Amino acid sequence: MGRVKIKFPDDKTLHTAIIPVRITDINYGKHLGNDALLSIIHEARMQLLAHWGYTELSAGGNSLIMADVMIAYKAEAYYGDILTIRMYADEISERSFDLLYHISSTRNNKSTDIAHAKTGMVCYDYELKKISTISPALKNKLHGTSGIF
Repeated sequence: MGRVKIKFPDDKTLHTAIIPVRITDINYGKHLGNDALLSIIHEARMQLLAHWGYTELSAGGNSLIMADVMIAYKAEAYYGDILTIRMYADEISERSFDLLYHISSTRNNKSTDIAHAKTGMVCYDYELKKISTISPALKNKLHGTSGIF
């Protein structure tokens, strides 16, 4: 079986989110549930957008919709662990981009790789119900610059 592999760009972190594992994130196996991890990366994405002064409905002249997601689990996380989520942009095109999430956990002063994830984000016009072109403002943020490309 082929495994999900996500390659992170070197030194291109857009934002780092710190999110604790809540008791409601724990499943019957007594570790972080896969459904909770998807919610956590959504929260991390919202924090990134808020850091830029954006929301998913107003991101530099665009609205965003998630087209796909991939998650590669590396280790378990537990209640009380502090997750560090480093986010990167990749595959930036005229209408879409990928956000990559490197998720690690700190417990007892030891860092552990928990998961690698990718969300495929598409610029979307909710009024017209169709895909739209990425704005220069959003593209610049994703490239980590304020200039025009």
